[in-house]
Amino acid sequence: MDLVWPAIAWALWVIATVTAFKVSGRDRGEEAPPYPVPAAVAELLRGMRPQDVFYTVLFELAGRGWVTIDGDRLSLNPIRPPEPLRPYEVWVLERVRVRMAGAPRAPVIALVPESEDLERGFVPLVREHAIEIGLARHRWGSMGVPVLLTMALFIPWFMTVVVALFSWPAGIATVGAMVAGVSLLSDGKGFLLTRRGREVAGSGSPPANRNQEWIFTGSGWKGVEIEPANLPLRSGRQEIAGHVVKRWVHETTDDQGRSVEYYIALHDGHSEKAISFRVGESLYRDVLPGDSVRLLVKPRRWVVRVLAHDRHW
Repeated sequence: MDLVWPAIAWALWVIATVTAFKVSGRDRGEEAPPYPVPAAVAELLRGMRPQDVFYTVLFELAGRGWVTIDGDRLSLNPIRPPEPLRPYEVWVLERVRVRMAGAPRAPVIALVPESEDLERGFVPLVREHAIEIGLARHRWGSMGVPVLLTMALFIPWFMTVVVALFSWPAGIATVGAMVAGVSLLSDGKGFLLTRRGREVAGSGSPPANRNQEWIFTGSGWKGVEIEPANLPLRSGRQEIAGHVVKRWVHETTDDQGRSVEYYIALHDGHSEKAISFRVGESLYRDVLPGDSVRLLVKPRRWVVRVLAHDRHW
């Protein structure tokens, strides 16, 4: 019975925390301004790794003339285009210049900063841009709520330690309070997707330029063409294996109403073309670019079954 009051205190803190998160997570009816969605922002919202998002920024900058990518080599262009850069693009160019150390050209794969640097400096800038264009928002308007919740942890923790002294319940309470407090404070104001942001995260756009779908083959980056999914395979049902390099949603509206089709593209690491397939919504939601899959497909490129699926991280 001695632990009844500490248990009640912990229960009250959990209820208060869950309530605060539920209230802050409600949609506020924000309408995203009609700004274009940069590919890097969209990929971060879809759960891509920071390294992959960094590569996307490099190839976006190459398309706008800031850098030149030839095969797997990158060089900085001496003449800068007359356009402003987003903060995360400035960050990427600065890191590229530092890592090139004055060299005229460098392998693209050698220009990616360490994961810790990306998480600490690059990802927050991409998230802030997502907030600026209305695809996301902060969970909290200030640090007040997470700080108050962290301070409130002291009450159940202190009650548990006083009653249980040096027993295992006190140890569990101490570890739990530390983990919860650090999580609340490190998450800061939080990051939530808006309705428009969830739409962007849930569907990828079809390749804008099929010759600029960049794929890491193990020996460098190369651009390959994606075969349309309406081309039939040469034989009946067969197994197809490769890495997911692209996924997108195609929506059509006609007299019958709205129709949604889901597609992914696979690349085997050495071919000149990636192969696209039509998939069900559940598979589309389950895979991300970079995942290794083995599929059983119909002649018309419909995926029948997933035979193997390995996450790329």
